[in-house]
Amino acid sequence: MGKNKREVATDCKGVFRFDEMGERNEGNSVGVFSGADREVDSRVVDGRGIDSRGIDGKSLSGFNLKESYSWQDVDTGIDYYVRKLGDPGVYPFTRGIHSNMYRGKLWTIRQFSGFGRAEDTNKRWKFLIEQGQTGLSTAFDMPTLMGIDSDSPLADGEVGVEGVAIDTLADLEKLFDGIPLDKISVSFTINAPAIWLYTMYILLAKMRRVDQSCLRGTIQNDILKEYHAQNEWIFPPEPSMKLIVDMFEYSSQFTPRFNIISVSGYHIREAGSDAVQELAFTLADGFAYVEAGMRRRLDVDSFAPRISFFFNCHIDFFEEIAKFRAARRIWARYMKEKYGAKNPASWKLRFHTQTAGCSLTAQQPEVNIIRTTIEALAAVLGGTQSLHTNSFDEAISLPSELAARIAIRTQQVIAYETGVANVADPLGGSYFVEKLTDKMEEETEKYFQRILDMGNGSFYDGVLEGIKRGFFRQEIARASFEFQSRVERGERIIVGVNAFTDEEGGEFSFPKFKLPQSIGEEQKKFLAQVKARRDGRAVLRSLAELKSAAKKGENLIPYIESAIKEYATEGEIMDSLKEVYGEFIELKSF
Repeated sequence: MGKNKREVATDCKGVFRFDEMGERNEGNSVGVFSGADREVDSRVVDGRGIDSRGIDGKSLSGFNLKESYSWQDVDTGIDYYVRKLGDPGVYPFTRGIHSNMYRGKLWTIRQFSGFGRAEDTNKRWKFLIEQGQTGLSTAFDMPTLMGIDSDSPLADGEVGVEGVAIDTLADLEKLFDGIPLDKISVSFTINAPAIWLYTMYILLAKMRRVDQSCLRGTIQNDILKEYHAQNEWIFPPEPSMKLIVDMFEYSSQFTPRFNIISVSGYHIREAGSDAVQELAFTLADGFAYVEAGMRRRLDVDSFAPRISFFFNCHIDFFEEIAKFRAARRIWARYMKEKYGAKNPASWKLRFHTQTAGCSLTAQQPEVNIIRTTIEALAAVLGGTQSLHTNSFDEAISLPSELAARIAIRTQQVIAYETGVANVADPLGGSYFVEKLTDKMEEETEKYFQRILDMGNGSFYDGVLEGIKRGFFRQEIARASFEFQSRVERGERIIVGVNAFTDEEGGEFSFPKFKLPQSIGEEQKKFLAQVKARRDGRAVLRSLAELKSAAKKGENLIPYIESAIKEYATEGEIMDSLKEVYGEFIELKSF
């Protein structure tokens, strides 16, 4: 372990450099806050710009940082405070969306989990609840995410491997066995087939006589970032956006406590973006969804309060805190001023955070506990509403129970032992944090202008045009390459990977999670039993009605519910919609 210094287990945090005017470029100049930031550090000891401590004075996104900050670096006037900061719980919510933040209610401890068959994940969920988890978060396997049934040849070797396998309503019944739907908040990380999963969850609630208006939780349902970064798409962008607005329309009437979308920067960051790109692309996607709803003549205040966000929290402690603060300020301003939202709930950016999976290393995996702790603390100081802490073994395998328990305990120590939850926005007023928050906002606005230019003033049109041009993928790829280059040149230190490799220290031993080899065959067998028991003619009839409704442009939720009720499979439902909408073909970006 660690003998090859160029063997890097993480390759994704991109860095852009900036010229003296703060413009992004690929040269050797770097971003600055002001002219004073360009002072040369006399302690530089080699040509790489690294001093004797191995610190180069740059943030992870490439900002040159001064050695200290003072009142001269920020506006300390009352006008600035009211306009750009405000008290916690007051517009523009830079300092948090609640006046008392965690004094009123702690963030939700929500560990992402799912593997094997439904009953396997159900067992893990109950273990996590016993350990003190306060919300559920569902990981689905690749076939489920891609709208493919477990018995498809395309699913071979993938069933239940990276998440839980769900094919029909029968699986969802097992997944939530013994779990009260009206008592716990549930998150579903699924995108292209999100309308199917959401509808199936509603149907399960009806079958259990749970009022759907009581359902709490979040469905990711963010298809735009799939085209930017994660690649789990089914349909082209336009019909995919139509399905999302169908969900906006239904949810505003029937599931008012359920977050109908979680606009996700996490996957953009994991794909290689830097913090500015994550912030800019995520918020631009959010505004595109707002415009999509408004184009159907939905009142923005009828759906915007249930738009939530999902951010990555990487290892650059202060930059991440500044990113979260800037995100709240930008969202509030645009929702109020550009989109005319009147309900303060529409102005409030609520977000879930997950610590950075791509910051974890296979080398010296025990060090990942330290990384995750620092990232989790930054998320809390940045005002997150819910949090997932990664397990230390995730660069090697699915989390073991030991690793999952340590991850939960990390959050509990932060919540109950450190005292950081006592005061809202405890870093508010820090010269450095306020300056960095302003810088994140400024750089984000530059990206906004490029996107708006592509869309003739519209985020919706700009984002879709950017997808067609490969704009987002190109920007992320360049950032990822730059970061990896810095690591390999030794300009960015990763402990245990390209420095402090501890070649004589021995290997850290821990129990590794192993998935039974029989999972795939067992799931196929169960699916065959479900198909044998159902009314085949009723399934075909419901699918025909679904296709007809899709061709007419109707809201598809009632038709998908009818098909699910007959135990139509996910693959059958998605294939029916493919006949109407077609499939997305990835465009060449390079």
